[in-house]
Amino acid sequence: MNDETVAAGPARGGIRYQDLRGWLAAADKLGEVRVVKGATWQEEIGSAAEVVQHSETAPAVLFEDIPDSIPGSRVLVNFFAAKRMNMTLGFPLELTKLELTNAFHERHMADLDLVPYEVVEDGPVLENVIEGDDVDITRFPAPQWHEADGGRYIGTGSFNVTRDPDSGWINLGTYRVMIHDERSVGFYISPGKHGRIHRDKYEAQGEPMPALVIAGGDPATFLMACSEIPPGICEYDVVGGLRGEPVNVVLGRHTGLPMPANAELVLEGFIEPGRRVLEGPFGEWTGYYASDIRPEPVMDVKAVYYRNDPILLGCPPQRPPDELARYRAVTRSAMLKENIARAGVPDVTAAWAHEVGTARMLLAVAIEQRYAGHARQAGHIAAQCHVGAYAGKWVIVVDDDIDVSNLEEVIWAALTRSDPATSLDVITEAWSTPLDPRIPPEQKARGEFTNSRLIIDACRPYRWREEFPKVNAPDRETAQAARRKWGYLLEG
Repeated sequence: MNDETVAAGPARGGIRYQDLRGWLAAADKLGEVRVVKGATWQEEIGSAAEVVQHSETAPAVLFEDIPDSIPGSRVLVNFFAAKRMNMTLGFPLELTKLELTNAFHERHMADLDLVPYEVVEDGPVLENVIEGDDVDITRFPAPQWHEADGGRYIGTGSFNVTRDPDSGWINLGTYRVMIHDERSVGFYISPGKHGRIHRDKYEAQGEPMPALVIAGGDPATFLMACSEIPPGICEYDVVGGLRGEPVNVVLGRHTGLPMPANAELVLEGFIEPGRRVLEGPFGEWTGYYASDIRPEPVMDVKAVYYRNDPILLGCPPQRPPDELARYRAVTRSAMLKENIARAGVPDVTAAWAHEVGTARMLLAVAIEQRYAGHARQAGHIAAQCHVGAYAGKWVIVVDDDIDVSNLEEVIWAALTRSDPATSLDVITEAWSTPLDPRIPPEQKARGEFTNSRLIIDACRPYRWREEFPKVNAPDRETAQAARRKWGYLLEG
């Protein structure tokens, strides 16, 4: 693989790749890329993704020579696992996942650096441009990811670019994108998401919404598009801050919207108000087909831009924990910790959005208790802050001797330090999603996409915390020293 792009740029944050190919070269140097030739998009790529995406140590897989698709086109799956998790975010490979999220928080989220994107005239994404009647997106190797899906989804590892019609704010968001036919796609957006707010505004004004689907962006930009960046801030500018240099973009010929100049594959088009086509079903991040089939807006594709030998980035959701849960957990946990601290909750020592809940439905927060009610305050803020508000279920607050990323430690604390009659709070009428499988059918039919939240105070009771029984285990520093000395005994 050509690794020229790996070393490009000043990499203020340590993120040295500039595009998906640069990332691929860096992952290949780690020995974490496998190449598979001849797999079909009809079944085999999806079934292979199901096998590898549940493993934290499995390699990234690059599918080549895919039958019935544009010659040279490829599909990459399972980018976020093993050592390349750290490489993707620009941090030392030896950091644990909790150390990684804390480092990401301290370097980037506590003080959100922004470097505005820069418009350029040319870039690799313009190597091939197809417009009008020549557009045929079915020629790209978009897989049938799950057996019961309603069709092929070209957008799973993609992000969508939209513009607020009032302010001009450019937003990047991740929404599933289904191929309807040669020149149209549908993308479902859950109520309350930024792209949905933009779309609703255009709809109310009776105007078509311009949009881009970036189906082969670099992993850093994809991860920021997945994250709860505050409204009014463009994710391109956040990525520029991570890299310490602007993201170069070219403008779409039909919409004027910015696309990365080095993107692999971009669809450009418009969503006409009032036009709906049946979309779905799709196996979603909850591990269910909870959204069924519904009429959803359609994007008429006016142009397709792609590099020679384009790479489609695939991140289909599976039953958690999976790849989607892994990458969301690292970035969302950092933002969760920052959200809680900015709300005025002191001494939040760690936060983790657990993979088994796809980094949404189970949140763990560690605090150093300072006053009575501190744990309940942290729990309620976590459940309703920007990062935690959408589609959550449980928040467990623990003392700072608990590793919040270790599910067994968190549950142990909940079992031994909480009391079911006095340690639980419930919030009702919270913001959820049609993808929530537990919302009753009659409630979904009314468009009431709300659920309840459970707050578990799993801290030592503040009033008598000094009298709480002592733990029969070494403190964290002593345990780490013992593992350094005796860890070889665990090796096979």
